[in-house]
Amino acid sequence: MGATRVGAIVIGLAGALAASPAHSESAGSDAEIALLKQQLHMLEQKLDKLQQQTNANAATAATANAHAKAADAKVATVANANAALPVKGPVAPFGVVVTMPNNRPTICTADEQNCIAITSRVHWDVGGYNYRPDTAGTSPQKLDDGENLRRARIGVVGKFFGDWNYALIYDFGGTADGFGGTGAAGATAVGFLPGGATSGVENAYLSYTGFKPFGGKMAIEGGIMDLAWTMDESTSSNDILFMERASAGIIAQNVAAGDFRAAFGTRWWNDQLWAGGYVTGPTTGAIHSASNVSPPGTSEQYGGVVRIAGNPISGKNYSVHIGADAEWLIQPPRNLVTQAQTLTLSDRPELRIDPTTLISTGAIANVSGAQVYGVEAAATYGSFIAQGEYYWFNVDRTANTGLPPFGASSLKFDGGYAQVGYVLTGETHAYNPATASYSGIKPADPFSLAGGGWGAWEIAGRVSQMNLNDQLATAAGIAGGRQTIYTAALNWYVNGNVRFMLNYLHGDISKQASSISTADTGSRFDAVAMRTQVAF
Repeated sequence: MGATRVGAIVIGLAGALAASPAHSESAGSDAEIALLKQQLHMLEQKLDKLQQQTNANAATAATANAHAKAADAKVATVANANAALPVKGPVAPFGVVVTMPNNRPTICTADEQNCIAITSRVHWDVGGYNYRPDTAGTSPQKLDDGENLRRARIGVVGKFFGDWNYALIYDFGGTADGFGGTGAAGATAVGFLPGGATSGVENAYLSYTGFKPFGGKMAIEGGIMDLAWTMDESTSSNDILFMERASAGIIAQNVAAGDFRAAFGTRWWNDQLWAGGYVTGPTTGAIHSASNVSPPGTSEQYGGVVRIAGNPISGKNYSVHIGADAEWLIQPPRNLVTQAQTLTLSDRPELRIDPTTLISTGAIANVSGAQVYGVEAAATYGSFIAQGEYYWFNVDRTANTGLPPFGASSLKFDGGYAQVGYVLTGETHAYNPATASYSGIKPADPFSLAGGGWGAWEIAGRVSQMNLNDQLATAAGIAGGRQTIYTAALNWYVNGNVRFMLNYLHGDISKQASSISTADTGSRFDAVAMRTQVAF
């Protein structure tokens, strides 16, 4: 037995003796001796258990120390191995960055100098007419109700090295406007409907924006493009207040500008001023084969446009815009079979559910050139916007084609529009200096059943007038008709990509049978139409 154990027994024995009665006469009694032996035996058992527990704790501590030393050795080994490896630099950025600005899929390099994006717009119209011809001599006698996939565009836009911008956009729309090929059966062209185009390439151009003279921005561009000529045309079809632009502007643009137009030129702008000029050619799909007979080949037209505009007055919640523009048809297309050189001015009644035109000059003969001059003005105050334009047309008829009429004087026409709009939910039309026009509405609270937003709501009204009559009561005059249309609109901007438009139109067309016949061939109509628009 160890010294510790002996000391414990002695202490225990002393305690037991102290606890027993100190009577000398019972010190040697057998009962007391037996009791002391029992207590000693119990103390020995307790000491044995304490010794076993002490040994177990010592073994556990030794094992833990051994594991800790092994772990330290392993860490040191790994650290030494890593020290022999080269140190990594910062992680290189990915080669491309994918973003979705306004839900448009866009891929750019990390430095944003090279990008490509998918763009699309769908404008689907449904509606009907209450059309009332004045007499049996009126043409047409009816207009068709139904639908029209007005625009269905998809394409890519992007840039190279920061300054080279490009676009390639195809339009599959125009289901009721006519959209045929250029084939023919015998001598009759097939695949054409009134106003129908023969190619759907809406944009295919290259633009360089590296020059920034006079503290502004500049673009030099060429290809097939949508020219920013006139204020209404400079406003995207996604942002216009009504389903269709006013007839006066459409007729003006179709002379030598507008959509699908081959052009080359430049534009410059800063926050207050925009100026641009372009040389223009035919629209895409125009037939310009010198040897084609059916349909007849034609020479290519060429012309030019200039525009200067800006917002000289602007503040936090107001702005004023003014501008002027000019357009020249320098060389009209020439029919290489008949030698006719003509120009037709016409438009639908500001709705294209039925593509029939109600005012038209017909093919004006011996056209040697044409000029269009216009003025534009607009203003905003808070959620209110007002805009108007007016155009004057001059058509020269001095081409030497060998066809009548001979020596006819120039023709003059005119037309314009005025419109107002008010956003009921408080949003505003922001000014876009790059096109010198106003952009559309971005709802502050997009429609959401979960979030409680109802989008943006806007009301608008417009009156437009176009006069295609001149030199009435003369054989060389033109009786194209006078059209006046009143339009009311309700627009619901669901979010930044979806819009619903509801238009009501009342039209009055004053027209006579010919320049020398006063027989009434006019008409009146009311129409209701709705557009579903998706764009990104």
